[in-house]
Formats: sequence, structure tokens, C-alpha cells
Amino acid sequence: MFTKILIANRGEIACRVIKTAQENGIKTVAVYSDSDSKARHVRLADEAHHIGGSEASESYLCADVILDVAIRTGAEAIHPGYGFLSENAEFSEACQKAGITFIGPSADSIRSMGLKDKAKEIMSEAGVPVVPGYQGADQAPKVLQVQADAIGYPVLIKAVAGGGGKGMRLVEKSDDFISLLESCQREAKASFGNAHVLIEKYLTKPRHIEVQVFGDNFGNAVYLYERDCSLQRRHQKVVEEAPAPGMSEDMRKAMGDAAVKAAKAIGYSGAGTIEFIVDVKMGLEGAPFYFMEMNTRLQVEHPVTELITGQDLVDWQLRVAAGEPLPLVQDEIPLSGHAFEVRLYAEDPENNFMPQTGKITHFSCPEQGQYFRLDTGVQTGDEVSIYYDPMIAKLIVWSRDRDGALRQMSKAIEGTAVAGLKCNLEFLARIILHPAFRKADLDTGFIERYAKDLLPETRRADPNILALASMVELEPHRSGGDPWEFSDGWRMNLNLRTKITFVDHDEARDILVTYRENDFLLLIEETELEVKILRHDGVNLDIMVDGHKVSAKVIKDGQDFTIFHNAMVSHLHHYLAGAEGEDEDGGSGVITTPMPGKVTQIMVKDGDQVEQGQPLMVLEAMKMEHTIKAQVNGRVEGFNLSVADQVTDGEILIRIIEEEE
Repeated sequence: MFTKILIANRGEIACRVIKTAQENGIKTVAVYSDSDSKARHVRLADEAHHIGGSEASESYLCADVILDVAIRTGAEAIHPGYGFLSENAEFSEACQKAGITFIGPSADSIRSMGLKDKAKEIMSEAGVPVVPGYQGADQAPKVLQVQADAIGYPVLIKAVAGGGGKGMRLVEKSDDFISLLESCQREAKASFGNAHVLIEKYLTKPRHIEVQVFGDNFGNAVYLYERDCSLQRRHQKVVEEAPAPGMSEDMRKAMGDAAVKAAKAIGYSGAGTIEFIVDVKMGLEGAPFYFMEMNTRLQVEHPVTELITGQDLVDWQLRVAAGEPLPLVQDEIPLSGHAFEVRLYAEDPENNFMPQTGKITHFSCPEQGQYFRLDTGVQTGDEVSIYYDPMIAKLIVWSRDRDGALRQMSKAIEGTAVAGLKCNLEFLARIILHPAFRKADLDTGFIERYAKDLLPETRRADPNILALASMVELEPHRSGGDPWEFSDGWRMNLNLRTKITFVDHDEARDILVTYRENDFLLLIEETELEVKILRHDGVNLDIMVDGHKVSAKVIKDGQDFTIFHNAMVSHLHHYLAGAEGEDEDGGSGVITTPMPGKVTQIMVKDGDQVEQGQPLMVLEAMKMEHTIKAQVNGRVEGFNLSVADQVTDGEILIRIIEEEE
């Protein structure tokens, strides 16, 4: 076994690998970019070394720099995690030439599965079923259009070098094909340096079921059962579970055997995942399944497999890379219980899931144990950067059956709180609680189909939420002995009352407070509530409202409040008269950046006439493209940005002088 390894990655996967390495007595070397100098993986590792600028291209993708650090520190092996260099055949070869073990498959295996078109050819020759489509060398737009028309819509355009939902577009009619092809190729070129695409028939009711495989250097290969990853948004996984609900033992074995056949076809060694698409239009039992792609690395969702098998897949990776045979043969691999994983992201579901950046002022979760596991690369006080994926953490649960695991996940979500930036916690809760999800009526269109349930119209804070925030604001003044000694501009009137104003989704919500001997009387609009504080311990608050106990986590940051109550997340701002700034550029003709990013495309120039809804420019941030559109009809004025310019959060992008009617 190794004595020291380098982790060529960041965030939660780097922390995850460090944990297993240290449990095995292996010393760890972390690498970090400018913006990651204080990151959690840097703090956890035995030693850490700076490798370059904040952009991934200046640091985590610099294979030669990382390899040099490994050589200088005496690391015997490099674990690439996932993303970045994890599926880079040239990096694998460079490690081998330097006498350092690459903890992953051979360069040949990576190459054979690295391009989706070649992978499909290999799998087809090996007898693994593949999705009907076109993966030819002729990439002329007209040729691709003809092929798509022949396959029949809907079709999926996929970058052959893509992954993680990038370089992928769904086309539902022929008229949209060329514009979506160009967008897909542009994103693929920017993300992977390769604009080559393939076209596949898009199944109208598919489930995404993948099989975890493992091979060693002695020709052995096994499968560690399957994961259902059908819950996706923009082709990116949101919720994963194992095993796949409703799958029979016969189908499980058939898919597992096909996955092992696929792995053996390329002499695979290490952890890998065979992704299948399953046509469940007529139900899961006996449904046809097709090879989609192979991920020649550890997957983000590997923890659910670990929980149902009791195996540490990173430990398996280390042992296989060190020259040991697989720890277990197929018949020895257990399958016990059910597990879920949800991906907690810094994003705003109410604003089209716009990624969020900034400081995490509070982050707490339930205590880890048999039923709950947390994989994260951040903690309170850390920053979510513009430069990388905005994942905060993965919440993972296990129980004896699916119903029990659903209850554990609901409990985990209710016990989690994030403040300082918006996150998708409530969105995840709505998925877990949705009746269709609970009865496992799943396919990749689930989130889109139930969007109205999962992403309801803007919700006003109910009286209980307002009461919770009010108590946090009032308690310090009451406990100080004189409730009228405020220093924040509040005023009392002759009836010993005061007023608190919260801003709730741009709406002013007034609470008239009357102090009484042991409690408060709150008048919220036309509702009168008797409220008493039962317990306030850190962020945990219990209050009595008209004789009913209400519990929540309330995080106060200056005048901003984040309230977590019954799996709902509310954001309130305490308005203080005379202390609020005004937005001088708040007109609808002034477009500001929704988040920091880089300008990748410009469709207008200074002086152009534009119409409401017209695309103006494209920003790239958090590995995603965001199209900026005109909000009004008018003329562009004072526009001076160029492609590749970096823009900061809130920066004015374009001013449009509205046309007078």
C-alpha cells in the first residue's frame, strides 16, 4: 500500500479521498488555486501546495504543475477525484512515465471510453445494447440535420467529449435543430476543447440507471449493483438512490452482467460506471436498456453504493492501484437496505436556479451516524467561488428499506441550514415529499413534469415565519431589561407598542408588537397572535404561538434573516427607516449581471434598436451559459463590453433607453 498520495482535485471529493487515505495511515498532499488557499481540503490534508490562478485552466487542469508537486513531495500515487484531470489519458500516461501511480484506469481504457461515439462502437461489438443514433465523422450541419430527421424527433445532441450535462441539447422539432446544434457545439468547444457531437434517439419516458463496476489488474471485474439517477435538471443529477426501486433480481443481474461485459471489453481496472438509459414507457420490468456512456472514474453519487454494500470504494481504488486483487468476488458483495443522496447547491430556484456566490455565514447539518452521512468541501465561513461548481454538500442517508430512507432524508433536510447565500434545500425537500417520487414513479422528465409542485409561485412568509424572525429581533431588547432601549431607529408610541417591518420578496410586511409581562402580542396584517419564547439556543428557536409550539432554525446576519421551518426556507430583511440604500440604477432598461462571470458572446452593439426578449449577450459562470435578454424595447446606449471580459456581481452590462409610446 502507498505511504503518501497527492489528491489532484478540490472540494468535497478531495476531502472524501483524504478521509479514507488517513484512515489507512496514508499521508495526503493537497493542491490549491489562488481562491482555494483557505479551502477545507487544504486544511484537512497533511500538506498543501499552491499550483496557480483561480481559473481551473491555470491550476487544477495544469497536469505538469501537479505532477511536479507530486515528484517534489515524494507522493507515490495521484488520486484525480472526478472532473478536472480524472479522465485525462495524457495525464495518466505522464504519471506512469514519472514513476507515479495514477489511481484510475489505464490511458487506453480512458481513451476508448472518452469519446461517446467510439465508446458506442466498442460496446456494440461487445454485445452491449446501445441507443439508436448517429456518431459519424461527418459533422457538417446539414448532414447532422438529415441524420436527426431520419432518426425522428425528439433527438439528443451530445458532445462526444462531454459530461456532467455539458454539451448536451434536446431537440424536439426539426426547425430548432441548427440553432441548438450551434449552441451545443459552442459549449462543447469551450468546456472540452472538442466540438464533435453525436445524435441519439431521445426516449420519451426514460430512467437513468447506472451500474457501479470495478476491475483489477488480474482480469477480474465485478458490479456493485445499480443506482437510479433519473431525477435530473438540465441533464444534471439532483437526487440519486440505490438500489433502483422496482427492479427485479433478474433485471439487476442482466444489467450487472452487461456492465461487467462492458468493463472487460476494454480491460478495465479501477472504479467505473456504466450508464444505461432504460425505456420505461411500458414499466420497468423487462424494459429494454441501452448503453449511454462509461465514466472512467469515481462518480459523484458513489456514496449511495457504499451505504448499500458496506464497502469503501476509495479504499478499493487504493488497493487495486497498489496492485492488489479486488477485495471481494461477485457472490461476496452484499446488498442491504436503501440509500439516497441529494446534491445541495448554492443556487436560487426562484430565479431559474441561478448559481450563487459568496460567503457561507452558517452551515449546519444533523450529526453523522448510521443513517446520515455528509460529504462536503465547505463549512461555515468558507466562500462559494465563481470559478467552480457551486455544490455545497451531498446529504446521504440509509435505512432498511426505501420508505425508511425517505423518512431519514426528510429528517436530514429539515435538520440542515445554510445562510449567507441562497440554496436549493427547499426544492430538494419538495422532491422527497412529492407523492409521485414517494411511490417511485420516476423518469428523467420528473422535475419538468412536476415543476409547478416543485417550484411553486413565490411564497409569502406565513405568520409563524414572521413571528419567528420577530422573536429573534425582540429577544435581546427584552432580555436587556428595558425593551425601549433600541439603537436601530425603532420608536414606541403611547400604547407601549413598536413596529417591525420585514421585506419579504420585495413586499413590506408590518408587525405591530405589544410587550406584555411574559409574552408578546403580535398583530400581523389582520391576524393577532400571542407569542412566547420557549427556547433560543444558538440558531435553534422554539416559540409558542397561540398555544402551539413552532420550532425552526433562524440565522440572523445583520438585518437579513434566513428561517428554516418545516422543510421550507424563507428569506426576510429587517427594514430600518433611514438606514437603507437606494438603487439608482433600478430602471427596467438597466441590465446588471445576475452573478459574476465572463462574456462569451455579444449579439448587439452600441446604438442598436432592440425588442423585449431579444438575446443581447451570453455570460459563462459556474460552468453554465446564461443568455441575457432585453427587458424593454429601446436603444442600446453606452455599451463597451467585449468577448472574454470578466464582469462582477451587480455590474451594469447594458443600458437600454426605452422608446416612448
